[in-house]
Amino acid sequence: MKIKEMTYVALFAAIMGALGFVPPIMLSFTPVPITLQTIGVLLAGGILGARLGGLSITLFLLLVATGLPLLSGGRGGIGVFVGPSAGYLIAYPITAFVIGYLVSHLRTVQLGKIMLVNLTVGILLIYLFGIPVQAFIMDIPVAEAIKLSLVYIPGDVIKAVLASLVVYRLRKHPALQKNLAKAS
Repeated sequence: MKIKEMTYVALFAAIMGALGFVPPIMLSFTPVPITLQTIGVLLAGGILGARLGGLSITLFLLLVATGLPLLSGGRGGIGVFVGPSAGYLIAYPITAFVIGYLVSHLRTVQLGKIMLVNLTVGILLIYLFGIPVQAFIMDIPVAEAIKLSLVYIPGDVIKAVLASLVVYRLRKHPALQKNLAKAS
């Protein structure tokens, strides 16, 4: 791995940590908070591509596992990977990888296509892993966990739209296109 690639990976791991400083919104009916860190996942995949985006989020989660309080609300340690948010956390690097793969394989960089990837694949993958694990940990039926998760959809749509705008603008920038082409 080149120094520039390591820098990008570390930078996005740091961005994820910085997004953790924004306090979570706790809801009375579910232990899974609303955080801004999902936008970091979408940005990492969309900007860095599959390999580097997935690596950056994996690095972030490894830092969290060592006990660094980088998750929103100052959470960290191996215990977060056995709590109700575990499935969502596990989905983060997978989602960044898949988004990066899809966005980097677009024939033309168009806002609508990036938004479609973020709104469908991005949100769907996080929920696909997060909801069943949440149901298992909370010992509730999956249908009940799906109902609980409906409250997250408006915020996730907003985060996906914002991430899409940022990714679109950066991917259209000539200097970034050149750097990303070298890093891939």
